[in-house]
Amino acid sequence: MPNPEYAAYRSAAPYFYLVRNALGGLVDGEHFFDVITEDTIYEVLYDVPGWPRIIKGRPDLMAAFKGYVGAIALQSADNLVVHKTDDSTVIVIEYEVHGTILATGVKYNNRFCSIIRIENRKIAHWRDYMDSLAAWNALTAPARG
Repeated sequence: MPNPEYAAYRSAAPYFYLVRNALGGLVDGEHFFDVITEDTIYEVLYDVPGWPRIIKGRPDLMAAFKGYVGAIALQSADNLVVHKTDDSTVIVIEYEVHGTILATGVKYNNRFCSIIRIENRKIAHWRDYMDSLAAWNALTAPARG
């Protein structure tokens, strides 16, 4: 049974589902927030207004995603490519997300590459790269009429 605490994050479900499936049996837990450590480091190597470059800890990551789901509703996440190191402690995933900027109705499509380090069957560190121009264009586009 899904944790009711995660219902507030429903509009990011395609992303969470894609990540959880990409990691398969390498991690324990049902939901994205179940498979990260309490002191995980989530690092983004780009600047997006309102999103910190380094997030430390599960509670702060959950708070940051509340802002994300308040701004963007994802309809899908796809084009997943998974690269595993020999010992499967580092996984690289490439993927795309597709959604809508809630304030404007503008379509949002972006590509990501994430480097994930696993310790004790949980995500300990996440480093994210994305198409910053795609995000900028979606976030600064005029509202759809």
